[in-house]
Amino acid sequence: MIEPHAPAPPGCPPPWSAPGGPAAPARLPVRPGTGRFLVLAGVFVCAACGLVYELELVALASYLMGDSVTQASVVLSVMVFAMGIGSLAAKRLRPLAAAGFGAVEAALALVGGCSAMALYAVFAWTGDWGGMWANGPRCLLVAFSLATGLLIGAEVPLLMELIQRIRRQDAGGAVADLSAADYVGALVGGLAFPFLLLPFLGQLTGALLTGAVNAVVGGALVLGLFRRDLTRRARWLLLVGNALVLAVLAAAAVLVDDFERAARQAVYGDDVRVALRTEVQEVVLTGGTHGRPLDLFLDGRLRVSGRDELRYHEALVHPAMSGPHARVLVLGGGDGLATREVLHHPGVDRVDVVEIDAEVIRLARTDPALSALNRHAFGDPRVHVTTEDAFGWLRGAPRATYDVVVSDLPDPGITASTKLYSQEFYGLARRVLAPGGRLVVHAGPVAAGPRVYWTVEATLRAAGFRTAPYGTGGRHAGFAAGPDRTPADRSRAPRDWGFVLAARTDPRLRLDPDGPRPRVLTEASLTAGERAARRTRIAGLPASTLVHPRY
Repeated sequence: MIEPHAPAPPGCPPPWSAPGGPAAPARLPVRPGTGRFLVLAGVFVCAACGLVYELELVALASYLMGDSVTQASVVLSVMVFAMGIGSLAAKRLRPLAAAGFGAVEAALALVGGCSAMALYAVFAWTGDWGGMWANGPRCLLVAFSLATGLLIGAEVPLLMELIQRIRRQDAGGAVADLSAADYVGALVGGLAFPFLLLPFLGQLTGALLTGAVNAVVGGALVLGLFRRDLTRRARWLLLVGNALVLAVLAAAAVLVDDFERAARQAVYGDDVRVALRTEVQEVVLTGGTHGRPLDLFLDGRLRVSGRDELRYHEALVHPAMSGPHARVLVLGGGDGLATREVLHHPGVDRVDVVEIDAEVIRLARTDPALSALNRHAFGDPRVHVTTEDAFGWLRGAPRATYDVVVSDLPDPGITASTKLYSQEFYGLARRVLAPGGRLVVHAGPVAAGPRVYWTVEATLRAAGFRTAPYGTGGRHAGFAAGPDRTPADRSRAPRDWGFVLAARTDPRLRLDPDGPRPRVLTEASLTAGERAARRTRIAGLPASTLVHPRY
């Protein structure tokens, strides 16, 4: 969004009388009123495009690098700072306002339109280099935010100069007109990004189309309305420059599908079978055929690996099933693997699964490899699936209903998940537990993230639970399953999972003596996991709440 720049106060010489500037007001091919309307329409479109560039960088950075709050703060603060610098720098271009505005819009269209593709390319092909380039994608994010902000900030001083050359107006009226067009354009751009560009075109194509619109409108405004203010050479330079920008954007749009496939292979490997963008997240399935292990990635984070998922899901489910377990609630777990482990236990009458992403449920039902891995758990008549956000669903859930609640949710360090690891969320989960019921929570890695893990445990205690912390090892290293994407140093990838068993009274951490024997989890390994977790304890951590997240 562009900030207003006030013109010279009344009584000062008009800007077109400055040395080197035109000697008279602009000679337009249309009436002055029509000219002002066209300039304000240009402000409207440029503001919409500028906000789309900002949101595009925020969305892509959050997806690629995690922690949406940090990425949004970096992008927006750097861009607003750069807009101020750009506005000051544009003062030198006021005598050549028409040519300067045309050049700024062409550069902005190229930088903003290609920013998403460039950021994705650097992340995909160089994100795991490590060394001095470990923060390369983040540095590029700051560079694009800075460049985009500088160019957006240069727009309004030049537009103010142009509109004043059409018809001299008092400073307050001119600022009000430009600000109105600017802010309304920002509103349209802000709504178009999540509701039109992102769902229908995707991040890359949406940015390229926005750049093309920006180039066309900026070039048409200058070359059509202010062409008499330009020298013949300037007209040709702007025409050729805009044509080259449009050619680059068009070529990128034609190649975007091939580029995305190649980048996806660079991130996930050559064995990508399913890749789709749902209303919630990007879902990628790799392997699962010809003896290759199945991997499920959600927003680029490894959520299920056929190499080690049994260790995770047995440790998550079986300790909580020791005791009454006729009615079980699974929060998350759209892959069906936690439900598979629940159904191993005799005496289960009903399993309710609450998963936010309907496409993950569909894949768990229909994908041959994933449905075979979960043993067609969602086909069992005892299983009932609800597609809804777990927090919202719990608010309306019946009280004292479930003997066991299994929280199989994304890592707590991911910004979108923090509310699902809050004191309020656990208070809602406590409300749906029957007397003697147990809640088990996936709380992130213990060894690699002890502060996050023990914050989850402290939050559960703040919600009125007694807790039994434990963990299990055996995670396949090499891809981050938590809030960060692939670490530059793969040797530092988390190699364990942490869990917390919670109940109103002190929970007993054991396997159900009357239940099935897990394939990898034993009483001895469960006890060892408890001891290992307790050795990492960090005392005195505050609970995480909705208004004060601690992760």
